[in-house]
Amino acid sequence: MRSWPRAAKVCGRVDERTVRVECYAGYKGDERPVRLQIGGQLVDIGEVEDRWYSPGATYFRVLLANGERYVLRREDAQDIWTLQAFRSPG
Repeated sequence: MRSWPRAAKVCGRVDERTVRVECYAGYKGDERPVRLQIGGQLVDIGEVEDRWYSPGATYFRVLLANGERYVLRREDAQDIWTLQAFRSPG
C-alpha cells in the first residue's frame, strides 16, 4: 500500500473531492458538520473527533455513523468543503 505523498509523486496530484456537508449553525454560523453526502447518500456524522485551523481553512476529523472516518476541509472564505482523507472501519 502506498502512502499519500508517495502516491502523489507516482500518480500525479492527489485530487481533492468537493463534498456536500450539512452543518450545525450555532452562534458562529456553520460551527460543525452533522451530515455528509457520499455517493448520493446522506450519512450522519456520529462524532467530530478533532478540529484544527489553518489560515483560511478549518479541518474536521469525523467519525460517521457507519464507522468510516474522514478528514474534511472547509474553505472559510468560499464555504467549500473538500474531502482530504478517508479511513475505512476495521
